[in-house]
Amino acid sequence: MTPSTRTGSLRSGLIRLLFGVTVFVFCAAPTPGDIGGCGQRALPLDPDAFFDKKKGIDCDRCKECDFHTDFCKSACDPQDDPGGEFPEGCDPIVHDAEVCLNALEAASCGDYEAYVKDEGRDSPNECRFCPWDEE
Repeated sequence: MTPSTRTGSLRSGLIRLLFGVTVFVFCAAPTPGDIGGCGQRALPLDPDAFFDKKKGIDCDRCKECDFHTDFCKSACDPQDDPGGEFPEGCDPIVHDAEVCLNALEAASCGDYEAYVKDEGRDSPNECRFCPWDEE
C-alpha cells in the first residue's frame, strides 16, 4: 500500500466512524413521549385527596410567611372542609398534582402572598390544570 492510499483509507474510516457516532447519538436520544414521563402511569387525580393536601400546604405556608387572611384562617381550620372539584371536562392526573404541590412548597413568601389573598387570588401556572376560560 502506498502512503496516499493509506491516508485515503484512514480518512474514509474516520468519516465512517464520525457518521456512525452521529447516527447513534440521534437514534439514542429520547423520543418526545419519553421526556417528562417519569415512568408514571397516567392515573386520574382524586379531587378530595388533592384539595386536602393543598389545604395542608396552604396552612403551613400561611404560618411560615405570617399571613392572616380569611383564606389562611380557612386553610388552617381543621373543621373547614377543603372541598373542591375540577371543572367539567377537566381531568387532571396524579402527576399534575405532584407538580402543582411541589410548586406551592417551593414558592417564596412573596409569591405565596398572591395565592392566599382574599380577593383576586392567583395560583402558580403549575396548578392551572385546565387553563381555558369558563363561559
